[in-house]
Formats: sequence, C-alpha cells, structure tokens
Amino acid sequence: SITSTLTTLLCLSAPGGVSLVVPQSNINATVAQNILLSVEYSCRGVATVEWKHVSSWGTTKIVEWKSGNYVNISMVYKDRVTTFENGSIQLLNVGMRDAGYYFITVTEEYGTNTYGTIIVNVYEIIYEDLHFVAVLFAFLAAVSAILICFMWLCNKSLHLFQKKRAHKLTASTTEEIELETIEC
Repeated sequence: SITSTLTTLLCLSAPGGVSLVVPQSNINATVAQNILLSVEYSCRGVATVEWKHVSSWGTTKIVEWKSGNYVNISMVYKDRVTTFENGSIQLLNVGMRDAGYYFITVTEEYGTNTYGTIIVNVYEIIYEDLHFVAVLFAFLAAVSAILICFMWLCNKSLHLFQKKRAHKLTASTTEEIELETIEC
C-alpha cells in the first residue's frame, strides 16, 4: 500500500519524460451540473500539475499542485474544485462563465512538460424557458377568457337596454296615438 502510493506520487512507472492522456476533449454540461475534467498522466519523477481556464472573460488559474506535497486552489474556485492524483479535477456547480478552454500543464521535476486541452460548453436548462412559456401562455389564456366573459356581459346588457328602450318607445307612441284620437 505504501509502495503503491509512492509509485503513484513519484510516477516511477513511466520511463522517458511526461505523458498525458485526455480521454474526452469536449464536454457538454448544463448549468448547476458537476463536471469531471478527466486526464491521466505519467512521468519519471515528481510532477507539478496546473489547470487554467481561458474564456472571453479572461484567463484564470484554477489550481496547481505537486504530487504528494501541496495543493494551491485559486480563491475563485476554492469551494468548487476537487483534485485527483491522476491530474483530473472535478468542477462543481458549473455556470455559464465556466464555458471555455481548460488547459492542463504537467511538468516533471527534470523540466519536461506536456499540455492538454478540454473544451467545456455550458448550456442553460431549457426546461426553465419552457416553464416560462407555459406560464405566459396560461396567463394569456386566462386574460382572454376574462375579456370574452366581459364582452358577453356587455353584449347582454346592451340587448337588455335596447329592449327596455324599445318597449318605452312603443309605450310612448301608443300614448301619443291615444292622445291624438281623444283630441279629435
């Protein structure tokens, strides 16, 4: 167990410099998801691993660590990054600003280094947009129903008013005819 840990920390299994494998170079994620930026490196000696994020908002150093010695996480990522001994990092609760290029540099103690890149695309959850559209549609349908009921009531009131007026006109015309016949 101690021997295997030392072997992992010192990268004794890889003769001839540093090698790095990036199994997935393009990652699609949605907002609030956790993502794993998976890599696997091997080297002759003790390695230093550094991750940087480059986007339209600029370049940010995420984390740097030396096998078995220290881990230096940027304040911006302090509670959002988990490091793994194989060089991978997990980024928690991604947002739109996390989209961009992630560069890893693995430097061996003898000065040999290698680089890798992972592109991360972050998308907003479409269900929230659909929810908004559904609520808006329900609201517009309710307003339409209320307006239709209001128009129906106005129409009924108008018909009742016209009937009463027509009845009054008929009654007043009848009275005039009766008055005319009496005067003659």
